[in-house]
Amino acid sequence: MKNRFLMGLALAAALTAPAFAADPVPRTLAMNGHGEIRSAPDVATVNAGVITSAPTAAAALSANSARMNGVFAALKKMGVAEKNIQTVGFNISPQYTNGENNSPRRLTGYQVNNDVSVRLDDVAKVGAALDALVAAGANQMNGISFDIATPAPLLDKARVDAIADARARAETYAKAAGVSLGAILSISEGGGAEPPRPMYKMMAMSAAPTPVAAGQQSVTADVSVVWEIH
Repeated sequence: MKNRFLMGLALAAALTAPAFAADPVPRTLAMNGHGEIRSAPDVATVNAGVITSAPTAAAALSANSARMNGVFAALKKMGVAEKNIQTVGFNISPQYTNGENNSPRRLTGYQVNNDVSVRLDDVAKVGAALDALVAAGANQMNGISFDIATPAPLLDKARVDAIADARARAETYAKAAGVSLGAILSISEGGGAEPPRPMYKMMAMSAAPTPVAAGQQSVTADVSVVWEIH
């Protein structure tokens, strides 16, 4: 009798309790988008250096220092600010003959290597800078790179294009599936913006004594967008 009474109370409570139905999980569509903006670079970095050899380390260093002073003087004459010139490598290494017929190696002298990185705020001066560096004593050219001094505005444009690209793709899929896009539920930027990439196929700076192709830089953005669909 007691058990029947308890079961009756439980049934009554179940019938009178308010029903809390779980919110339906919204149907969603996720899509990636890519944006890319290309622009001519406005800064360049030249990596150059001086290598000298002599029978003694002191003589090799003295010869190297004389040439490097000439390099610094040439850069100053071109108007390159001191803050844009940085030593990126320096070493003194002994030089030996290759031992033949099991003979011991013999010290023949020393080599000094001094490398600098030079930032140029005018890409049109790259060719002239190369000529000036070589004329002043630089005998090593370790590469030229181009960049965009202020990429943020270009990155913002790339982000806008990335969102538009994602929406265009999402609308295509939604139409094919017979649904419509609703509100955007989330936007995320996958991996951030890529650093500018050189696109070596554009203008050549014919005015420069040494021909140099600056090309274009590419600033990109990738996003992932999630829409609710109906």
